[in-house]
Amino acid sequence: MAPLAAVFIALVALIAARQRRRRRLPARAVIVSPGESTVIARDGAVRSLQAAELTVAEADIERIWGPTNLENLARTYWRFLSRATLGLIRVVYGANERSIVLLAKPLTLLRFGAPEYALEEQRGKVRWRIRDGLLVARSGRGCGFLSITIERREDPDAEGRSKLRIEVEVANFYPAIAAGFSMPVYEMTQSVVHVLVTHAFLRSLATLELAESKVGRLTPPPAATTVPPVPTPRAPDQEPATPQP
Repeated sequence: MAPLAAVFIALVALIAARQRRRRRLPARAVIVSPGESTVIARDGAVRSLQAAELTVAEADIERIWGPTNLENLARTYWRFLSRATLGLIRVVYGANERSIVLLAKPLTLLRFGAPEYALEEQRGKVRWRIRDGLLVARSGRGCGFLSITIERREDPDAEGRSKLRIEVEVANFYPAIAAGFSMPVYEMTQSVVHVLVTHAFLRSLATLELAESKVGRLTPPPAATTVPPVPTPRAPDQEPATPQP
């Protein structure tokens, strides 16, 4: 009984420590994914939608809201993916693509096209089209996409807090594991890992610490500064110009 009691006490202490840490975070993240967050069509196409509701103080809203931070949010996702796998999975940036590699090329798990942005007053979305990779079935290359959407759901409440909904979606994805083995194998392996990692990423956004984009496509240009003209020096023996009427 003593070992079991020690394990129980350790788990209680771990849960309490996590709760104290969450209370100190500048925002609160709650997973609100739908009941069937992963749906598989008859032709084998997979759609996975994971979502979280982020409650943020109005004073901190600009740390995650806005066009520039939409691009930074995308970069934060790739950074989290690498950190969550202890660097085993890396993101390689190309001129018009993003590659998810295991350690290094040519072990390219997924290859995406360049990000596509859609900006509205209360909503922003970034989408990458899935081109190919070891995790994509041959018949499904060029069909699917990965997207991240952030939407401002409510105006500030009486306590000055706003709510944001953040969604990570993979749609029309044809997994190579399902084609090579079976769909149940995919559901018990790759699908489970994807959901766990995505939920961890969404919870991590409560820190409001976004990575800076490597591209800066949506970063506004610096404000132009006006330089006053430098007066032309006058020679000592030169008479000043007489104003003309």
